[in-house]
Amino acid sequence: MEPPMKKKKKTKTKQYGVAELKTLGSELLSSASHINNLPLLLTFVSPSSPPHHVLESLLSLHSFFLPLLPKLPSSSATASDYDGDESEFIYFTWLRSKFDEFLKSLIDVLVSDESDETLKELVLDTLMEFVKVSNGGSFHFSLYHRIIRGIIHSTSPAAFLVDLLISKYFKYIDVRYFTFISLEKLTKNLEGKEVSDDKTASADGTNESQLSSNIECVIHNMYYTLSHVPALERSDDTSDFEMWSVSESDQKTLSGDVNADDKQVKSKKHNKNVLSAVNIAKKMKLKFTEAWIAYLRLPLPLDVYKEVLVNLHQAVIPHLSNPKMLCDFLTRSYDVGGVVSVMALSSLFILMTKYEVEYPNFYEKLYELLVPSIFMAKHRARFFQLLDSCLNSDRVPAYLAAPFAKKLSRLLLSVPPSGALVITALVHNILRRHSSISCLVHQEDVVEGVDRTDEVTAANLDNANTGMPCQKPSIDHFNIEETDPMKSGAMRSSLWEIDSAIHHYCPPVQRFALTLLETDLTVRAKTCEVNVEDFSAGSYATIFGAQISRRVKGVPLAFYKTTPSSLFSENNFAGWTFKCEETPETINDNNENAAKDLLDQEHGSAKRQRIECP
Repeated sequence: MEPPMKKKKKTKTKQYGVAELKTLGSELLSSASHINNLPLLLTFVSPSSPPHHVLESLLSLHSFFLPLLPKLPSSSATASDYDGDESEFIYFTWLRSKFDEFLKSLIDVLVSDESDETLKELVLDTLMEFVKVSNGGSFHFSLYHRIIRGIIHSTSPAAFLVDLLISKYFKYIDVRYFTFISLEKLTKNLEGKEVSDDKTASADGTNESQLSSNIECVIHNMYYTLSHVPALERSDDTSDFEMWSVSESDQKTLSGDVNADDKQVKSKKHNKNVLSAVNIAKKMKLKFTEAWIAYLRLPLPLDVYKEVLVNLHQAVIPHLSNPKMLCDFLTRSYDVGGVVSVMALSSLFILMTKYEVEYPNFYEKLYELLVPSIFMAKHRARFFQLLDSCLNSDRVPAYLAAPFAKKLSRLLLSVPPSGALVITALVHNILRRHSSISCLVHQEDVVEGVDRTDEVTAANLDNANTGMPCQKPSIDHFNIEETDPMKSGAMRSSLWEIDSAIHHYCPPVQRFALTLLETDLTVRAKTCEVNVEDFSAGSYATIFGAQISRRVKGVPLAFYKTTPSSLFSENNFAGWTFKCEETPETINDNNENAAKDLLDQEHGSAKRQRIECP
């Protein structure tokens, strides 16, 4: 058996079609004697009603309320505040309550998942027209705040509705201004609601996961809205901006604080309703700053947190009234470590270089970020460019430059070829900028001031007797596990890892490392820095593409009578096998082949002996 409400809705839908609703609307607009049609039409403005019924009721109610809005008293008005007859006040108060009910139904239809997109666009246009005219021609902030609040707190993503606001209304300066104010209020309310909801959940046994998911949905919608509200491009822009709503009789000054409908936007009188950006640039920046700072205090989900850090230095910092207010947020993010620190580095670097923000342990944290995983991170290109910029200053002492060069060189042994190219470029630039650490290119090993010449000579004699190549034994004093660069022992080490890159399996790495070692970087006039940006976004694909596009003069060819079964021949590596498993048949074959090789060797040696005999 169906619930009574559903049966009532079905009966009402059958009883009133589109033609009947059109008749009810015409009667309501023609005479006040049909005022009872108003509550009936309001019942069809709901997400569960058919779209055609909602549309027909909406058109009739919009035409009915629009001329009456200047006469309607405020929700908090009393009979003593009204100049007219008491019965007239009661009538208009009743109409005001029905108008508020109409607004609530429109917002429900706007944010409902059941509503059609075309219907949502029409509902949004109707609400924005009420925002424009329902406060005597001034911007109706309280109504607009209800619209933004409905969009932000909807259970579905706010992308479609926000995109409608972008395409139609965010070009108006007052709409943007009051959007920032509304978002700031919603953010502060969300902070208080979070604490109260936690207490209620613990007391009532509410599902905390469901509560947190609802808050995350609100935070996602809030970020999408806040990040898509255009800010003023330049504070000194003298162009005029069109406004959505302006009161012709009472133009009020654009204010920093908005209490309900009291303080509104002032406009200079031109041919159109426009406002000079010179008069509002500071206040727009202030509201932009307050909205973002309030939002960054929220417990952001990890995906939103990363997206904020990625876009902060381009989309937010240039438009803030005081970018130093982000200092605490960015330093906390930089201290997190890992990918979050890499993302926070761009914004923190801007604060340090342009706004004179001090961060004492900046280079220590930057040194900790040099791990193999950073060479496969998504934002590695930006990180390497910033790393090169951070080490570009001549004020960086040698005891800091040396650990960075040494740690990068050590990482060269374990990173992909694209990372090896970046490391070679970075080390090249560090050595060229800091001539005081050029000794690291080839530094003799000295232990506690004792000369090891005798030990080296004896070792070389032993190597000569055993047929091994002469090589000087040495000790690398560098400790890669040390987090403090000044205690890593890099100044007592050498960049032997760069020399090993000459034998790298990737030809571009070989050529680049050879160029580094053959260049005298101490002569700055004959050398130039390498553009790290050319290598920072590299990958296997870019290296392979560059390699196959090179013109090769001589191509090595190899001919095989039979298809090879392994990459290397067993004759090349005595004692090693390159087959996954051996069956008895393959073992017998190997034994026969080994016997044949042995006979061939004996036969060859005997033949050589016969040839060598006089």
